[in-house]
Amino acid sequence: MQTKVVLITGGTSGIGRACAIEFGKVGYCVVITGRDITKLQAVASQLTTAGIEHLTIAADAGDVQAANRAVAETISNFGRLDVLINNAGLSMRARFADVDVKVIEQLMQTNFFGTVYATKAALPHLLASKGTIVGISSIAGYRGLPGRTGYSASKFAMNGFLEALRTELLPQGVNVLTVAPGFTASNIRHTALLANGETQNDTPRDEGKMMTSEEVAHHLQLAVAQRRRTLVLTSQGKLTVFLNKWLPGLTDKLVLANFRKEEGDF
Repeated sequence: MQTKVVLITGGTSGIGRACAIEFGKVGYCVVITGRDITKLQAVASQLTTAGIEHLTIAADAGDVQAANRAVAETISNFGRLDVLINNAGLSMRARFADVDVKVIEQLMQTNFFGTVYATKAALPHLLASKGTIVGISSIAGYRGLPGRTGYSASKFAMNGFLEALRTELLPQGVNVLTVAPGFTASNIRHTALLANGETQNDTPRDEGKMMTSEEVAHHLQLAVAQRRRTLVLTSQGKLTVFLNKWLPGLTDKLVLANFRKEEGDF
């Protein structure tokens, strides 16, 4: 049997980098994309040290031509594709009244359209392998979060896209997995965009109390192997999804209270 191949967008840090190592450890050839060549080289060095066969591709997830090129290079190098992990993403931290709408457009371009572009390019190869499409969504894709209007919108859009696609692909044997990690210790809050589009370069939360990216990657790899349809992680994340479904009015108040502690000005 040929070695399976995984393509991970945004694989230079956080969950993406952890997935590269996790899938490599269980025998996958690993392809990662990212915009920062220095970070790509750093992850490549890690994968080489771990003895993982890999390919790195400089590509912006929100660029359709770059997505097409990433898939083409994957097939050119390895001849197949079994798992696509749509991981590349941006967050934000600003009230809607204050935010420049271009920030929301940027989040939609990367988080939603980035998923659409990569999935469209990869689909013929995943149909051939009866593989798996993964979307790294968020609890914010199930429950809108104050100060994260654009982020929540992009993840709701991703969830709807993946759910519809899962249903379409049932007869063809391609699995579609939506992953909502909950708060995870990663780089996403440091790179979150402020109201004016600048990077906040900080985090308002205690990263040490969160699930690690490595734990998320381990759960995700098992979910792919089991061909699960959804994966919601952390007890807080599961409780939020449950309460929002059955007690939405109460959840509004609880979520607002939680983010007032974080932001102080809501």
